[in-house]
Amino acid sequence: MRIIAGKHRGRRLAAPPGRTVRPSSDRLRQALFNILGHGKHDIELEGATVVDAFAGTGALGLEALSRGAGHAIFIENNPTALEHLRENVAICGEGEQANITRANASSLPPARAACDLAFLDPPYRSDLGVPALISLANQGWLKPRSVCTLEIAKAEQFLPPSGFEVIDERTYGGARVFILRWSDTPATASSVANR
Repeated sequence: MRIIAGKHRGRRLAAPPGRTVRPSSDRLRQALFNILGHGKHDIELEGATVVDAFAGTGALGLEALSRGAGHAIFIENNPTALEHLRENVAICGEGEQANITRANASSLPPARAACDLAFLDPPYRSDLGVPALISLANQGWLKPRSVCTLEIAKAEQFLPPSGFEVIDERTYGGARVFILRWSDTPATASSVANR
């Protein structure tokens, strides 16, 4: 596993053995960042604050930093994954631009700062995507009109929670990727909170 593009292009990332984490494939990450960087959805990565929920190795957040994001917050709860995540942040020399938060992405603490872009890559078939989106919204992690990406297994069902609009959907092998936009309005925030 490696960084695909930007200032850390080609840098290899450490990953725990076995099935502790399931990092997004290089091919999928490349396709996702192509959509974000060159698509029709007006997503500006340069200088952005991003959150990498279910961070695992941190590949998505580190890819974003490599491509010009200004700051990345990594959310991870697994102790083994956290060790490799810290190692990868150090390998890339991104300690000043990265914050690692040990937390359950589906039950987050209040955010210190809202983000422009959120990456969610929960374990396949865990049904954790929707609770994590709701938690991000309710705890102030998302700016109005921010973008979230969600990777799930191809066969998994997904219905976006209130306030999230699917603006793109792609299938890559056994994975499906949704790109969503969060619309923070009083009615939307209330409906998400009461869901």
